[in-house]
Formats: sequence, structure tokens, C-alpha cells
Amino acid sequence: MTAICLIDTSVFVEIINVPGKANQHNDVVQLLGQKIDDGESLFLPMATIIETGNHIGQNGDGGQRRACAQRFVEQVSLALQGGSPFKPVSFLTQEETRALLAEFEEHATRGSGLGDLSIIHDWQRVCAQNVARRVYIWSFDGHLAAYDQPAQL
Repeated sequence: MTAICLIDTSVFVEIINVPGKANQHNDVVQLLGQKIDDGESLFLPMATIIETGNHIGQNGDGGQRRACAQRFVEQVSLALQGGSPFKPVSFLTQEETRALLAEFEEHATRGSGLGDLSIIHDWQRVCAQNVARRVYIWSFDGHLAAYDQPAQL
């Protein structure tokens, strides 16, 4: 079975080519093409969508912000409509949010934010639902990239 890949913000800013954040766009797009060709399931966590949108909105140049925002809106809209290689991971329920908050204080002491914790929870949920498939976080953040569950046969 093919792998399941959760895409972190550090990768999605490269795919969208966010000015000031992307410095390896072509290489990442090439890797993305390989993952698509390999039939991997690509998931976009809500934290990735929100954090990427924040990076776009904080870009200093209005013209670049608009062009990048258009690419971003197009990709996320296609994902929401099922017309993209990406599948969005749903928003959190109140119960899931409470669980995140219960862990956040300790998580924050290790220098990691609520978005990362949310992505880790998404990864845990997808792992539990797909034990026979490899499930991993594609990230340039070593902490998140370490989340990689091999397929259990």
C-alpha cells in the first residue's frame, strides 16, 4: 500500500512559493511530483493551511502578497473540492481542542507551537486509522519529520 503524507507548513510554503519563506521551490515541487506519481495520499492539516496563510499575509510586498494569496486560495479551494492531490484534514472538534490545550503547556516548554502539536495529533489519528500504511509528516523541521510510522503488516 502507498504511504500517507501529512504536509507541514515548511513544505507547503515551498509548494506555494511564498516570497521570503521559499528557497527550494523547484526541488520541493519535483519531490511532490514523485509522491503523486508514487500514489501517496497527501493530507493538508488545518494548521498548515492557517500557518501558510499567515506567512503570506505577513509578506512585505503587496503585489507579491496578492499573487501568492491567489495561488494559495486556488490550491486550498481545489483541495476542499476534491480537485487536487491534497486532502484537507478537518477542523478540530471541541474535544480535540481541549486535548491539545491539555498538552500544550508541556509541549511549549520544548519550543514548539500549537500548530505543530495539532499536526502531531492529526498524524496520530491518521496512524490509528491506517496501521497497514506508512504515515509520515513531510517537514523540514527535524522535530516533525521524525514522525514516521512504518506500515505494520
